[in-house]
Amino acid sequence: MDSTERVRRTILGLETDRQPIYGWVAANLTDELNAAYGSVAAFEDKYEFDMSHIFGGPGAFDRGVFDRLQAKHGELTPDLLTEEDFFTDPDNPADYRNIRDAMAFHKARGRFCYVQTPGFFEQFNDVFGIENQLLYLALYPEELDELYRRQAEWTVTFAGRCIDLGIDMIHISDDWGSQNNLMFSPRLWWEIIYPHMKRVVDYVHSRGCFCSLHSDGCIAKVTDGIEALGLDVVHPWQESAGMSYDLWLEKYRDKFAILGGICIQTALGIMDRDALEHEIRRVFALLRGKRWICCTTHFVQQHCTVEDLAFAYDMIYRLARE
Repeated sequence: MDSTERVRRTILGLETDRQPIYGWVAANLTDELNAAYGSVAAFEDKYEFDMSHIFGGPGAFDRGVFDRLQAKHGELTPDLLTEEDFFTDPDNPADYRNIRDAMAFHKARGRFCYVQTPGFFEQFNDVFGIENQLLYLALYPEELDELYRRQAEWTVTFAGRCIDLGIDMIHISDDWGSQNNLMFSPRLWWEIIYPHMKRVVDYVHSRGCFCSLHSDGCIAKVTDGIEALGLDVVHPWQESAGMSYDLWLEKYRDKFAILGGICIQTALGIMDRDALEHEIRRVFALLRGKRWICCTTHFVQQHCTVEDLAFAYDMIYRLARE
């Protein structure tokens, strides 16, 4: 059984030969991993990572439009953007060369490949700033609804191009949660995020591909919505933000898989090794054999040493095979 089959079967809740493992290790520790292992890829090969998280393709926005509007108006607001054509063309095959090259590298190792694409709230945070967009959800709900609709149309085309290349999963990154709650009301989520995400998820499924969500924080108030969307995988199901594994085990374990379990906020790079070993064993005891892919809850932070990272993955490697 290669890694792609192992991950696919885990997502579907079917029996596998072992628990799949992965980790978001590169962003903050690239130099350290290069020094210790020769490359990030060598670390991933050593621990036989089952997945690859691929970035690339065209950016969604023509930043020149934003620069022009900002120079004229000072502050960007949703009503200004609804009058403008600022999305790029996602239908140029040449823009996907980096995704194609990354897939070729990881598929040679049998890995399950997923490509990240921005969601709606997270995408426009980059335009307005998170505090402004939270305000605009109250002041400009109709305009944001229209912008999110356009983002969904762009994402459908982007996803289609990636699926044509043979990607295994489309991964939508759309942070909705704070440490203890949603950043906005569930009503707003159902009204102007759910319909557009549903459009994307349904399209991805119509092409025979998996679809996943990344959202940090506590999103417990919309987990029924996640089920209604039909998402296949949720990352990270953040226990440290009040997302109890009991909730998933009791209500959603037959609805969708979870990717995560190794917390970068409370465990990895924070606990001493005895405590970290106890924590990793605890998570495996809860989730082993279920629709769970062992992974970090986000990018490993720079305060985690390469030695502690290796300690954690030595243990993960063994436990995944027990």
